[in-house]
Amino acid sequence: MDKAKAALSLLLLLLSFISGGNLIMANAQKTWCVAKPSSDQATLLGNINFACSQVDCQILRRGCPCNSPDNLINHASIAMNLYYQAKGRNHWNCDFRGSALVVMTDPSYANCIYA
Repeated sequence: MDKAKAALSLLLLLLSFISGGNLIMANAQKTWCVAKPSSDQATLLGNINFACSQVDCQILRRGCPCNSPDNLINHASIAMNLYYQAKGRNHWNCDFRGSALVVMTDPSYANCIYA
């Protein structure tokens, strides 16, 4: 990533924090929903349970590409993003009681592709 893109991403992330974690995009750019790193374990688990009660989270099952790393923040981010994408990418679908962030940088890694 070049320095200009990195600076823009950082600026938008800061704006997202300042705006309470929700950044509304004016240009319909692709966005994703991820868990805030400061979220506690109980909140992350609750977010996984809620999101996976609304959308198919089989991608998190053992042996699937998004199971690793096998930790709550990773699984919560994937589940929360599945919910956010399925519900239309509205900023209110990525709140999870203040424990989520809308990001503009694709969080996909290895063979785990965020929708």
